[in-house]
Amino acid sequence: MTRPRVQFSLVAPFVCLASSAVLLRFEFTPAKHLPMNFTLTDEQRELQETARKFARAELPSLARDMEAKDYPVPPDMLRTYGGMGFLGVNLPEEYGGLGMGHVEALIVLEEFAMISNAVAFPVFEALTGPVRTIERFGSPEMKARVLPEVIKGEKIVAVSMSEPDAGTALTDLTTKATAEGNGYVVNGYKRWTSGGGHSDYYVTYCRFTDDPGAKGIGAILLEKDMEGMQFGKREELMGFRGIPTADYAIEDVRVPGENVIVGAGGFGKLMSAFGLERCGNATQSLGVAAAALEQALAYTQERKAFGKPIVDFQAVQMKLADMAMKVDAARLLIHRAAANASVQDDGLPTVYESSLAKCYANEIVREVTALGMQVMGGYGYHKEYGMEQRLRDAYAWGIAGGAIDVQKTNIAASMIGRRFNQRS
Repeated sequence: MTRPRVQFSLVAPFVCLASSAVLLRFEFTPAKHLPMNFTLTDEQRELQETARKFARAELPSLARDMEAKDYPVPPDMLRTYGGMGFLGVNLPEEYGGLGMGHVEALIVLEEFAMISNAVAFPVFEALTGPVRTIERFGSPEMKARVLPEVIKGEKIVAVSMSEPDAGTALTDLTTKATAEGNGYVVNGYKRWTSGGGHSDYYVTYCRFTDDPGAKGIGAILLEKDMEGMQFGKREELMGFRGIPTADYAIEDVRVPGENVIVGAGGFGKLMSAFGLERCGNATQSLGVAAAALEQALAYTQERKAFGKPIVDFQAVQMKLADMAMKVDAARLLIHRAAANASVQDDGLPTVYESSLAKCYANEIVREVTALGMQVMGGYGYHKEYGMEQRLRDAYAWGIAGGAIDVQKTNIAASMIGRRFNQRS
Protein backbone atom coordinates (compact mmCIF):
# COMPACT_ATOMS: atom_id res chain seq x y z
CA MET A 1 0.00 0.00 0.00
CA THR A 2 1.34 3.41 -0.92
CA ARG A 3 1.79 5.69 2.09
CA PRO A 4 0.25 9.17 1.68
CA ARG A 5 2.80 11.90 1.04
CA VAL A 6 2.33 15.20 2.84
CA GLN A 7 4.16 18.19 1.39
CA PHE A 8 4.43 21.57 3.10
CA SER A 9 5.76 24.56 1.21
CA LEU A 10 6.94 27.62 3.11
CA VAL A 11 7.55 29.55 -0.10
CA ALA A 12 4.60 28.80 -2.37
CA PRO A 13 1.28 30.52 -1.58
CA PHE A 14 -0.42 27.17 -0.99
CA VAL A 15 0.04 23.82 0.72
CA CYS A 16 -0.48 20.56 -1.16
CA LEU A 17 -1.67 17.40 0.58
CA ALA A 18 -1.07 14.63 -1.93
CA SER A 19 -1.64 10.86 -2.09
CA SER A 20 -2.37 8.35 -4.82
CA ALA A 21 -6.09 8.99 -4.32
CA VAL A 22 -6.49 12.69 -3.67
CA LEU A 23 -4.88 16.05 -4.33
CA LEU A 24 -6.17 18.99 -2.30
CA ARG A 25 -4.93 22.55 -2.58
CA PHE A 26 -5.64 25.13 0.08
CA GLU A 27 -4.91 28.69 -1.00
CA PHE A 28 -4.67 31.30 1.66
CA THR A 29 -4.23 35.01 2.13
CA PRO A 30 -2.21 35.96 5.20
CA ALA A 31 -4.48 37.70 7.69
CA LYS A 32 -3.58 40.97 9.35
CA HIS A 33 -3.23 40.39 13.08
CA LEU A 34 -2.08 42.33 16.07
CA PRO A 35 1.05 41.13 17.88
CA MET A 36 0.04 38.34 20.27
CA ASN A 37 -0.21 39.40 23.91
CA PHE A 38 -2.32 37.33 26.26
CA THR A 39 -1.95 39.61 29.27
CA LEU A 40 -4.45 42.32 30.07
CA THR A 41 -3.08 45.84 30.26
CA ASP A 42 -3.20 47.76 33.53
CA GLU A 43 -6.15 49.76 32.17
CA GLN A 44 -8.01 46.60 31.18
CA ARG A 45 -7.39 44.97 34.56
CA GLU A 46 -8.65 48.09 36.32
CA LEU A 47 -11.78 48.09 34.18
CA GLN A 48 -12.31 44.38 34.80
CA GLU A 49 -11.93 44.82 38.55
CA THR A 50 -14.36 47.74 38.59
CA ALA A 51 -16.97 45.73 36.70
CA ARG A 52 -16.38 42.66 38.88
CA LYS A 53 -16.71 44.53 42.15
CA PHE A 54 -19.88 46.26 41.03
CA ALA A 55 -21.48 43.14 39.58
CA ARG A 56 -20.74 40.92 42.58
CA ALA A 57 -21.73 43.50 45.16
CA GLU A 58 -24.88 44.90 43.55
CA LEU A 59 -26.40 42.31 41.22
CA PRO A 60 -26.68 38.76 42.68
CA SER A 61 -29.84 39.34 44.72
CA LEU A 62 -31.39 41.34 41.87
CA ALA A 63 -30.53 38.56 39.41
CA ARG A 64 -32.20 35.95 41.64
CA ASP A 65 -35.34 38.08 41.90
CA MET A 66 -35.41 38.73 38.15
CA GLU A 67 -35.12 34.98 37.55
CA ALA A 68 -37.92 34.20 39.99
CA LYS A 69 -40.34 36.91 38.83
CA ASP A 70 -39.21 37.30 35.20
CA TYR A 71 -38.79 41.07 34.95
CA PRO A 72 -36.03 43.09 33.23
CA VAL A 73 -33.34 45.27 34.81
CA PRO A 74 -35.24 48.04 36.65
CA PRO A 75 -34.90 51.63 35.37
CA ASP A 76 -33.01 52.86 38.45
CA MET A 77 -30.40 50.10 38.11
CA LEU A 78 -30.15 50.75 34.38
CA ARG A 79 -29.33 54.38 35.13
CA THR A 80 -26.72 53.17 37.63
CA TYR A 81 -25.16 51.10 34.84
CA GLY A 82 -25.06 54.27 32.78
CA GLY A 83 -23.63 56.39 35.55
CA MET A 84 -20.81 53.86 36.03
CA GLY A 85 -19.99 53.99 32.31
CA PHE A 86 -20.85 50.34 31.64
CA LEU A 87 -23.23 51.15 28.76
CA GLY A 88 -20.72 53.18 26.79
CA VAL A 89 -17.39 51.36 27.12
CA ASN A 90 -16.68 51.17 23.37
CA LEU A 91 -19.01 53.95 22.22
CA PRO A 92 -17.65 57.36 21.11
CA GLU A 93 -16.76 59.94 23.74
CA GLU A 94 -18.66 62.63 21.82
CA TYR A 95 -21.91 60.91 22.83
CA GLY A 96 -20.87 60.25 26.42
CA GLY A 97 -19.11 56.91 25.91
CA LEU A 98 -15.66 55.92 27.12
CA GLY A 99 -14.23 55.48 23.61
CA MET A 100 -12.42 52.25 24.49
CA GLY A 101 -12.04 49.12 22.36
CA HIS A 102 -14.13 46.04 21.78
CA VAL A 103 -11.98 43.83 24.03
CA GLU A 104 -12.62 46.21 26.92
CA ALA A 105 -16.37 46.06 26.22
CA LEU A 106 -16.33 42.26 26.27
CA ILE A 107 -14.31 42.18 29.49
CA VAL A 108 -17.09 44.18 31.18
CA LEU A 109 -19.83 42.08 29.59
CA GLU A 110 -18.29 38.83 30.85
CA GLU A 111 -18.30 40.07 34.45
CA PHE A 112 -22.01 40.91 34.23
CA ALA A 113 -22.84 37.65 32.46
CA MET A 114 -21.18 35.68 35.25
CA ILE A 115 -23.96 36.95 37.51
CA SER A 116 -26.71 36.26 34.96
CA ASN A 117 -27.48 36.80 31.30
CA ALA A 118 -30.50 38.89 32.31
CA VAL A 119 -28.56 41.52 34.28
CA ALA A 120 -25.97 41.53 31.47
CA PHE A 121 -28.49 41.95 28.66
CA PRO A 122 -28.61 45.79 28.58
CA VAL A 123 -24.78 45.81 28.47
CA PHE A 124 -24.83 43.30 25.61
CA GLU A 125 -27.36 45.36 23.62
CA ALA A 126 -25.49 48.64 24.15
CA LEU A 127 -21.91 47.50 23.56
CA THR A 128 -22.27 44.77 20.94
CA GLY A 129 -25.88 44.72 19.72
CA PRO A 130 -28.31 46.99 17.87
CA VAL A 131 -26.91 50.18 19.39
CA ARG A 132 -23.76 49.52 17.40
CA THR A 133 -25.80 49.38 14.19
CA ILE A 134 -27.09 52.89 14.92
CA GLU A 135 -23.60 54.08 15.86
CA ARG A 136 -22.15 52.72 12.64
CA PHE A 137 -24.84 53.48 10.06
CA GLY A 138 -27.27 55.98 11.59
CA SER A 139 -27.34 59.62 10.56
CA PRO A 140 -25.49 62.15 12.74
CA GLU A 141 -28.87 63.38 13.99
CA MET A 142 -30.02 59.87 14.91
CA LYS A 143 -26.79 59.13 16.74
CA ALA A 144 -26.92 62.43 18.61
CA ARG A 145 -30.48 61.66 19.71
CA VAL A 146 -30.28 57.94 20.59
CA LEU A 147 -26.73 57.19 21.75
CA PRO A 148 -26.58 59.59 24.73
CA GLU A 149 -29.92 58.24 25.98
CA VAL A 150 -28.63 54.66 25.82
CA ILE A 151 -25.26 55.46 27.39
CA LYS A 152 -26.97 57.20 30.32
CA GLY A 153 -29.26 54.21 30.86
CA GLU A 154 -32.38 56.17 29.96
CA LYS A 155 -33.43 54.24 26.85
CA ILE A 156 -33.05 50.70 25.49
CA VAL A 157 -32.63 49.59 21.88
CA ALA A 158 -33.72 46.18 20.55
CA VAL A 159 -33.22 44.55 17.16
CA SER A 160 -36.12 43.02 15.20
CA MET A 161 -35.01 40.64 12.49
CA SER A 162 -36.95 37.36 12.61
CA GLU A 163 -40.46 36.81 11.28
CA PRO A 164 -42.74 33.75 11.29
CA ASP A 165 -41.26 32.61 7.95
CA ALA A 166 -37.88 34.33 8.13
CA GLY A 167 -35.40 33.31 10.80
CA THR A 168 -32.27 31.62 9.55
CA ALA A 169 -33.59 32.40 6.03
CA LEU A 170 -33.62 36.07 6.93
CA THR A 171 -33.77 37.35 3.36
CA ASP A 172 -37.29 35.87 3.17
CA LEU A 173 -38.59 38.63 5.45
CA THR A 174 -41.70 40.47 4.27
CA THR A 175 -42.01 43.50 6.59
CA LYS A 176 -42.28 46.43 4.18
CA ALA A 177 -41.48 50.15 4.42
CA THR A 178 -43.36 52.04 1.72
CA ALA A 179 -42.35 55.60 0.84
CA GLU A 180 -44.99 58.22 1.60
CA GLY A 181 -44.14 61.90 1.36
CA ASN A 182 -41.01 62.56 3.42
CA GLY A 183 -41.35 59.34 5.36
CA TYR A 184 -42.46 55.72 5.24
CA VAL A 185 -45.43 53.59 6.19
CA VAL A 186 -44.30 50.29 7.70
CA ASN A 187 -46.33 47.07 7.83
CA GLY A 188 -45.30 43.61 8.94
CA TYR A 189 -44.90 41.19 11.82
CA LYS A 190 -41.80 40.52 13.91
CA ARG A 191 -41.07 37.36 15.90
CA TRP A 192 -38.75 36.56 18.80
CA THR A 193 -37.79 40.13 19.62
CA SER A 194 -35.68 40.18 22.78
CA GLY A 195 -36.83 43.28 24.59
CA GLY A 196 -40.14 43.27 22.70
CA GLY A 197 -42.66 45.50 24.43
CA HIS A 198 -40.05 46.74 26.87
CA SER A 199 -37.40 48.44 24.72
CA ASP A 200 -37.87 52.02 23.55
CA TYR A 201 -36.35 51.70 20.05
CA TYR A 202 -36.38 48.84 17.51
CA VAL A 203 -33.78 48.45 14.76
CA THR A 204 -36.20 46.82 12.35
CA TYR A 205 -35.07 44.88 9.28
CA CYS A 206 -37.52 45.45 6.43
CA ARG A 207 -37.95 45.71 2.66
CA PHE A 208 -37.79 49.11 1.03
CA THR A 209 -38.31 47.74 -2.50
CA ASP A 210 -39.73 44.61 -4.12
CA ASP A 211 -36.31 43.46 -5.29
CA PRO A 212 -35.85 39.78 -4.43
CA GLY A 213 -33.67 38.41 -1.67
CA ALA A 214 -31.29 40.77 0.05
CA LYS A 215 -31.42 43.51 -2.59
CA GLY A 216 -34.47 45.29 -1.20
CA ILE A 217 -33.61 44.94 2.49
CA GLY A 218 -32.44 47.66 4.86
CA ALA A 219 -33.30 48.77 8.40
CA ILE A 220 -35.47 51.47 9.91
CA LEU A 221 -35.78 52.68 13.50
CA LEU A 222 -39.22 52.17 15.01
CA GLU A 223 -40.24 53.54 18.39
CA LYS A 224 -42.34 51.80 21.02
CA ASP A 225 -44.98 54.52 21.29
CA MET A 226 -45.58 54.99 17.56
CA GLU A 227 -49.21 54.49 16.61
CA GLY A 228 -49.71 51.05 15.09
CA MET A 229 -47.07 49.23 17.17
CA GLN A 230 -48.93 46.26 18.69
CA PHE A 231 -46.98 44.05 21.08
CA GLY A 232 -47.97 40.50 21.93
CA LYS A 233 -47.75 38.67 25.23
CA ARG A 234 -44.45 37.86 26.89
CA GLU A 235 -43.11 34.53 25.71
CA GLU A 236 -42.54 31.75 28.24
CA LEU A 237 -39.09 30.36 27.50
CA MET A 238 -36.94 27.58 28.94
CA GLY A 239 -34.40 30.15 30.09
CA PHE A 240 -33.81 33.85 29.47
CA ARG A 241 -36.03 34.83 32.37
CA GLY A 242 -35.58 38.54 32.97
CA ILE A 243 -35.10 39.14 29.23
CA PRO A 244 -38.55 40.10 27.87
CA THR A 245 -39.28 38.42 24.56
CA ALA A 246 -42.38 39.16 22.48
CA ASP A 247 -43.76 39.38 18.97
CA TYR A 248 -45.16 42.58 17.60
CA ALA A 249 -47.34 43.59 14.70
CA ILE A 250 -46.59 46.73 12.69
CA GLU A 251 -49.76 48.16 11.20
CA ASP A 252 -49.53 51.32 9.13
CA VAL A 253 -46.81 52.76 11.34
CA ARG A 254 -45.76 56.15 9.95
CA VAL A 255 -42.07 56.81 10.33
CA PRO A 256 -40.13 59.97 9.39
CA GLY A 257 -37.51 59.59 6.70
CA GLU A 258 -34.70 60.42 9.11
CA ASN A 259 -35.40 57.12 10.93
CA VAL A 260 -33.92 55.11 8.05
CA ILE A 261 -30.70 53.50 9.25
CA VAL A 262 -29.74 51.67 6.05
CA GLY A 263 -31.82 51.77 2.87
CA ALA A 264 -32.50 49.17 0.19
CA GLY A 265 -29.44 47.18 -0.75
CA GLY A 266 -27.85 47.66 2.66
CA PHE A 267 -28.29 44.11 3.91
CA GLY A 268 -24.58 43.39 3.49
CA LYS A 269 -23.72 46.42 5.61
CA LEU A 270 -26.07 45.28 8.35
CA MET A 271 -24.52 41.81 8.34
CA SER A 272 -21.00 43.25 8.48
CA ALA A 273 -21.85 44.84 11.83
CA PHE A 274 -23.13 41.51 13.09
CA GLY A 275 -19.61 40.23 13.73
CA LEU A 276 -19.46 42.26 16.93
CA GLU A 277 -22.86 40.96 18.03
CA ARG A 278 -21.56 37.41 17.54
CA CYS A 279 -18.72 38.27 19.92
CA GLY A 280 -21.22 39.65 22.43
CA ASN A 281 -23.37 36.55 22.12
CA ALA A 282 -20.27 34.40 22.64
CA THR A 283 -19.32 36.43 25.71
CA GLN A 284 -22.77 35.92 27.23
CA SER A 285 -22.11 32.17 26.81
CA LEU A 286 -18.60 32.55 28.19
CA GLY A 287 -19.83 34.35 31.31
CA VAL A 288 -22.27 31.56 32.09
CA ALA A 289 -19.57 28.92 31.56
CA ALA A 290 -16.98 30.81 33.61
CA ALA A 291 -19.44 31.18 36.50
CA ALA A 292 -20.25 27.46 36.33
CA LEU A 293 -16.54 26.64 36.55
CA GLU A 294 -16.03 29.04 39.46
CA GLN A 295 -18.94 27.55 41.40
CA ALA A 296 -17.86 23.97 40.67
CA LEU A 297 -14.32 24.69 41.88
CA ALA A 298 -15.60 26.13 45.15
CA TYR A 299 -18.16 23.37 45.70
CA THR A 300 -15.81 20.46 45.06
CA GLN A 301 -13.31 21.80 47.60
CA GLU A 302 -15.98 22.20 50.28
CA ARG A 303 -18.10 19.10 49.70
CA LYS A 304 -16.77 15.96 51.40
CA ALA A 305 -17.35 12.29 50.65
CA PHE A 306 -15.64 9.27 52.19
CA GLY A 307 -13.89 11.62 54.59
CA LYS A 308 -12.24 13.98 52.11
CA PRO A 309 -13.12 16.82 49.70
CA ILE A 310 -14.50 15.42 46.46
CA VAL A 311 -11.93 17.42 44.50
CA ASP A 312 -9.43 14.77 45.69
CA PHE A 313 -11.12 12.21 43.44
CA GLN A 314 -9.56 11.90 40.02
CA ALA A 315 -12.93 11.68 38.25
CA VAL A 316 -13.83 15.11 39.61
CA GLN A 317 -10.43 16.52 38.67
CA MET A 318 -10.93 15.38 35.06
CA LYS A 319 -14.26 17.18 34.87
CA LEU A 320 -12.85 20.39 36.32
CA ALA A 321 -9.93 20.29 33.89
CA ASP A 322 -12.30 19.79 30.94
CA MET A 323 -14.35 22.76 32.09
CA ALA A 324 -11.28 24.97 32.45
CA MET A 325 -9.90 24.08 29.02
CA LYS A 326 -13.19 24.91 27.33
CA VAL A 327 -13.67 28.21 29.19
CA ASP A 328 -10.14 29.42 28.49
CA ALA A 329 -10.27 28.40 24.83
CA ALA A 330 -13.59 30.21 24.34
CA ARG A 331 -12.23 33.39 25.91
CA LEU A 332 -9.14 33.33 23.69
CA LEU A 333 -11.22 32.92 20.52
CA ILE A 334 -13.52 35.77 21.51
CA HIS A 335 -10.73 38.15 22.45
CA ARG A 336 -8.80 37.31 19.28
CA ALA A 337 -11.79 38.23 17.13
CA ALA A 338 -12.31 41.48 19.03
CA ALA A 339 -8.63 42.47 19.15
CA ASN A 340 -8.07 41.78 15.46
CA ALA A 341 -11.06 43.98 14.56
CA SER A 342 -8.87 47.04 15.09
CA VAL A 343 -6.68 46.09 12.11
CA GLN A 344 -9.62 45.41 9.80
CA ASP A 345 -10.59 48.15 7.37
CA ASP A 346 -14.08 48.44 8.88
CA GLY A 347 -12.95 48.07 12.50
CA LEU A 348 -15.22 45.04 12.99
CA PRO A 349 -14.52 41.36 13.73
CA THR A 350 -14.32 39.16 10.65
CA VAL A 351 -17.06 36.66 9.85
CA TYR A 352 -14.57 33.81 10.21
CA GLU A 353 -13.18 34.77 13.62
CA SER A 354 -16.49 35.93 15.11
CA SER A 355 -18.31 32.81 13.87
CA LEU A 356 -15.60 30.56 15.30
CA ALA A 357 -15.85 32.34 18.64
CA LYS A 358 -19.64 32.24 18.76
CA CYS A 359 -19.95 28.65 17.59
CA TYR A 360 -17.37 27.35 20.06
CA ALA A 361 -18.66 29.35 23.03
CA ASN A 362 -22.26 28.32 22.26
CA GLU A 363 -21.25 24.66 22.26
CA ILE A 364 -18.97 24.61 25.29
CA VAL A 365 -21.34 26.52 27.58
CA ARG A 366 -23.78 23.61 27.31
CA GLU A 367 -21.02 21.12 28.09
CA VAL A 368 -19.49 23.13 30.94
CA THR A 369 -22.79 23.80 32.72
CA ALA A 370 -23.73 20.11 32.37
CA LEU A 371 -20.40 19.11 33.93
CA GLY A 372 -20.96 21.68 36.68
CA MET A 373 -24.35 20.15 37.44
CA GLN A 374 -22.82 16.67 37.49
CA VAL A 375 -20.06 17.45 39.98
CA MET A 376 -22.56 19.24 42.24
CA GLY A 377 -24.98 16.32 42.14
CA GLY A 378 -28.35 17.07 43.72
CA TYR A 379 -27.28 20.60 44.58
CA GLY A 380 -26.58 21.25 40.92
CA TYR A 381 -30.08 20.11 40.02
CA HIS A 382 -31.70 22.27 42.72
CA LYS A 383 -33.10 25.67 41.75
CA GLU A 384 -31.75 27.37 44.86
CA TYR A 385 -28.10 26.97 43.89
CA GLY A 386 -28.10 28.45 40.39
CA MET A 387 -26.41 25.77 38.30
CA GLU A 388 -29.66 24.53 36.75
CA GLN A 389 -30.44 28.11 35.67
CA ARG A 390 -27.06 28.31 33.97
CA LEU A 391 -27.79 25.07 32.13
CA ARG A 392 -31.15 26.40 30.92
CA ASP A 393 -29.71 29.76 29.84
CA ALA A 394 -26.79 28.00 28.13
CA TYR A 395 -28.99 26.63 25.36
CA ALA A 396 -30.40 29.99 24.29
CA TRP A 397 -27.24 31.51 22.82
CA GLY A 398 -26.72 28.71 20.30
CA ILE A 399 -30.14 29.58 18.88
CA ALA A 400 -30.18 33.38 19.21
CA GLY A 401 -28.16 35.49 16.82
CA GLY A 402 -27.60 32.71 14.29
CA ALA A 403 -27.78 29.03 15.21
CA ILE A 404 -24.66 26.94 15.82
CA ASP A 405 -24.97 25.20 12.45
CA VAL A 406 -25.28 28.57 10.70
CA GLN A 407 -21.97 29.60 12.25
CA LYS A 408 -20.40 26.42 10.91
CA THR A 409 -21.57 27.25 7.37
CA ASN A 410 -20.10 30.75 7.87
CA ILE A 411 -16.80 29.20 8.90
CA ALA A 412 -16.73 26.84 5.93
CA ALA A 413 -17.69 29.61 3.51
CA SER A 414 -14.89 31.82 4.85
CA MET A 415 -12.35 29.03 4.41
CA ILE A 416 -13.50 28.18 0.89
CA GLY A 417 -13.94 31.78 -0.14
CA ARG A 418 -17.53 31.67 -1.35
CA ARG A 419 -21.06 31.53 0.01
CA PHE A 420 -23.02 28.31 -0.29
CA ASN A 421 -26.52 28.29 -1.73
CA GLN A 422 -28.63 26.59 0.96
CA ARG A 423 -31.86 27.00 -1.02
CA SER A 424 -31.21 24.56 -3.88
